[in-house]
Amino acid sequence: METNNVLTPQMVRIHPGSATRDQAMQEAADLLVAAGAVTPAYYEAMQDRERTVSTFMGNGLAIPHGTNDAKDAVLGSALSLVRYDGGVDWDGNQATFVVGIAGKGGAHLEILSQIAILFSDDAEVDKLREAPTSEQLYALVVESGTD
Repeated sequence: METNNVLTPQMVRIHPGSATRDQAMQEAADLLVAAGAVTPAYYEAMQDRERTVSTFMGNGLAIPHGTNDAKDAVLGSALSLVRYDGGVDWDGNQATFVVGIAGKGGAHLEILSQIAILFSDDAEVDKLREAPTSEQLYALVVESGTD
């Protein structure tokens, strides 16, 4: 699956300030709801996952997503990407990027892999941090070779 099939420019945002973990997760879920990929119940499934295991992945990245029990709340595959320049305290870790993810029929595993590859490259992450607009952030993700 190509990243640009599940990530659209409307699903990418940049905030100059910070947010709490729950605010960031709510925004990720709201964007996925707006895309028609999940029902509003998906936010609670994200919370359930977080209570089980942190979705902070390192290198400034958190990938909140629902539990396997939430598959009925997933209507399609989509990504949301929000950069918080002021950071998000993710259970004691500093997240700058919050990637909300919904995958229909196991599609999320491939999407997660693509995001993990992108964020394992420090130079690429630096470029993502420096993108001045959400449009440029979107373009960098799509052009990163993970699509």
